[in-house]
Amino acid sequence: QLPPGLYKKVLVILHDSVLPYMNEPTLMMDFLTVAYGIGGAISLLALNGLFILIHQHNLEYPDFYKKLYSLLDPSIYHVKYRARFFHLTDLFLSSSHLPAYLVAAFIKRLARLALTAPPEALLMIIPFICNLFRRHPACRVLVHRPGGPADMSEDPYIMEEEEPSESRALQSSLWEIQSLQNHYHPDVAKAAAVLNQSLSEMEDDISGLLELSASELFDKEVKKKAVDVPLEFEQVRGLFGKKNDIFAEHFSLD
Repeated sequence: QLPPGLYKKVLVILHDSVLPYMNEPTLMMDFLTVAYGIGGAISLLALNGLFILIHQHNLEYPDFYKKLYSLLDPSIYHVKYRARFFHLTDLFLSSSHLPAYLVAAFIKRLARLALTAPPEALLMIIPFICNLFRRHPACRVLVHRPGGPADMSEDPYIMEEEEPSESRALQSSLWEIQSLQNHYHPDVAKAAAVLNQSLSEMEDDISGLLELSASELFDKEVKKKAVDVPLEFEQVRGLFGKKNDIFAEHFSLD
């Protein structure tokens, strides 16, 4: 048993500073699988090492996608390692051989969690979901299903289900993205409106959006040129705007 802080320090560097220099990287299988099962940020950091073992050293992890699915909780859009997690998740969901029910479960869970996500995360996750639709056309029924649920209680998707195959995501519809089309941030609403049209074949490049922060989003808005809007108004005279106000005798507006 290692302290959580030590786990994180080891896992942050394991994939590029340790595994490439080991004669038998497969010796780290047990350590990484145990770390992957701990949960939280430790599981996110273990993904890097597991990715190398799975793709380069034939590691078989039967419940890998089930565990990856369970890592999707509201904190995933706020954690420090968000960019790393979604970069690897994008790689793990890139195979066209994944079953439609599994990809639909990921799409639906990401969309449901997006309802409470900050704008900088939404500008990344909406193109991420669009890319999943491009790779897996069988999941587009979530967008094009007519007569979706009138409210959340009628949605057949079971958010609390830990097994993706039992979540009934493929029978649902993506009303969450439709809700985001009314988001207070105009860029988010514009991004969500893309699903109203036919998606292009070319995938969106999300690499530049993974590290997007709230401060960068704020700076972008501040630097926008304001459009002068002509207004008709009566110039204020006195404290409360009345010409013959008693307050105007004693207070002035500088």
